Amino acid sequence: MKAISQHEFGGPEVLKVVELERPQPLPTEVLVRVHAAGVNPVDYKTREGHGMAGVLGEPPFVLGWDVSGVVEEIGFGVHTLAVGDEVYGMPWFPRAASAYAEYVTAPARQFAKKPANLSHVEAAAIPLAGLTAWEILTAAAGLQDGQRVLIHAAAGGVGHLAVQFAKHLGAHVVGTASKAKHDWLLDLGADEVIDYHSTAVEDATGDLDLVVDLIGSETTLAQSLKVLKPGGLLVAVPSGTSPELLTQAEAAGVRVKPFLVEPDGHALGEIAALVEAGQVRIEVEQVFGLADAAEAHRKLADGRTQGKLVLEI
Repeated sequence: MKAISQHEFGGPEVLKVVELERPQPLPTEVLVRVHAAGVNPVDYKTREGHGMAGVLGEPPFVLGWDVSGVVEEIGFGVHTLAVGDEVYGMPWFPRAASAYAEYVTAPARQFAKKPANLSHVEAAAIPLAGLTAWEILTAAAGLQDGQRVLIHAAAGGVGHLAVQFAKHLGAHVVGTASKAKHDWLLDLGADEVIDYHSTAVEDATGDLDLVVDLIGSETTLAQSLKVLKPGGLLVAVPSGTSPELLTQAEAAGVRVKPFLVEPDGHALGEIAALVEAGQVRIEVEQVFGLADAAEAHRKLADGRTQGKLVLEI
């Protein structure tokens, strides 16, 4: 099978098309013919030697965790899927799923049926971003009807789904984004949008129950602590929780949690139901061929993507 591998850490140029042996499913696993693979910030960070590089170890390895495709073979003990099923998932994370390839194998229960109204390209854009947003709001934060939430980087892959999930859960949603993306975010369901280029977040909002920081800079973390009400929660995604941040949060009378997404086929089934019901939309800004993975990494790293980038395989 064809795949994109790298033999060293570095820039996008280290990503090369290679021929690898097709994997075989073990008991409880499925073999999926990959039709599309989503591209996420953790991919290029890992390529550079950061991100999940500490989990994957030294190259060579195949990047990618977002998968949409068709089940071609099932291992012994698989009861939830059958050959021919169209599925999507985020298998194995943070271990290697090797999604930038023509085939992947993974436990059947880490996949769900693809939303019937989406193409494979659209479905491949959802798993990592969708599970991140869903698990933050439901499991980490326990977001309740009527609560107020701020989402930093609301127009990004995770952000635009978090806006829609938060509205589905009954929250009042505030997002940060450049001015050009405000109308789109309001159409997705945001109640307020702040242009972070021209307005200090702490001057534009406050009394928030939850802040989802998808940027993790010193500026956004400091702003997040200022706009939370007493006892409010900051979920710090890229940055985690340093001792300094914990101290600052305690002094401000708020809580802070780190976060890392995990595979969840059941949650993907719930997300698929929302998509099929028309309550959630996925934005794919650009589609690349497998051989153009390096170019997709270059575009994503510039930080201006609206929604997601996807490799069509």
